[in-house]
Amino acid sequence: MFGPKPIRPLHHYILPGLFVGALFVLLIIRREPPAIENIYEGQVMGTYWIVKIKATTILPAAEIQAEIQQELDDINSKMSTYLLDSEISQFNENAITENFPISEKTRAVIKAAEQISKESDGAFDISIKPLINLWGFGSKPAEEPPSEADIALAMGSVGYQKIHVTDTGIRKDIIDLQLDVSAIAKGYAVDQIAKKIESLGYNEYMVDVGGEIKANGRNTKKRVWRIGIETPDADRGTYTDIIALKDISIATSGDYRNFYEQDGKRISHTIDARTGLPITHRLASVSVLHTSAMMADGWATALNVLGPVDAMKLANQKKLPIMLIVREENGSHKIQYSSHFQQYRVKIDPATE
Repeated sequence: MFGPKPIRPLHHYILPGLFVGALFVLLIIRREPPAIENIYEGQVMGTYWIVKIKATTILPAAEIQAEIQQELDDINSKMSTYLLDSEISQFNENAITENFPISEKTRAVIKAAEQISKESDGAFDISIKPLINLWGFGSKPAEEPPSEADIALAMGSVGYQKIHVTDTGIRKDIIDLQLDVSAIAKGYAVDQIAKKIESLGYNEYMVDVGGEIKANGRNTKKRVWRIGIETPDADRGTYTDIIALKDISIATSGDYRNFYEQDGKRISHTIDARTGLPITHRLASVSVLHTSAMMADGWATALNVLGPVDAMKLANQKKLPIMLIVREENGSHKIQYSSHFQQYRVKIDPATE
């Protein structure tokens, strides 16, 4: 009973040891390497672009940079009103009302614009170019406000109902109709770059083209991408709100950066195609969340034209998540959210920062 313990066979020790060792090796193999934020940036459409891709390795910077820039340059070459040989410029100068063949990219943008125009009852209208030029926001600044006669004349060439998307291109009812897709093209560019990144095998990224943004997944700190909404009439880098952006896009439209003053009055670059006049209401900016950056971009402009009351009413009808910043008489700002915006706001817990 008190004698020496029997000696256990050697395999009783070896097998458990091998199992523990194999488990240790497996855990090492399965442990993911730390994530790296790969950043690319450049210029296009008269503004900046920046792309951040989360990966476990340093990606081939020159190759990815070139692919992104090439895609953006291709979009710009088709839709810019400043390039004389772009599809949009050629269409604008084409004095015929027959079908004008265009690329599928440009056609997709115009088709989306047509949808937003109809649903906003003309608050969004890409045939607005004559009015943009008239008010001095085109290639030449205005020396003085246009007359009522000048506005009425330009209005005769404006109207989204006069542009038609065909199976192979677009057609206009009057030869003087001219398009400007700058209020939706940047959003389209964001969507295309996002598709490009995903085609390369990366699903966690942030794409920003001139303030129109799409974000997927999480950043290298394993947090949802955070986007600041600028405070109108303040220095750049001053934010009214921080939005946690995950698998969705955001676009903001406002009158606080692009305007001029004449006789003490603010002349906004946002022009209402229904009246031919720049907006004068107190809506300083509108931010729209949408799965498509192109749709967010177009809707931000449409709602900015409508003003705070009608914008909020339409957004709630369309179930669009929007945030409005409205100027108060005392110079402060009032923040308003649509009923579908709050679900996209993620509270930041200071304990985890």
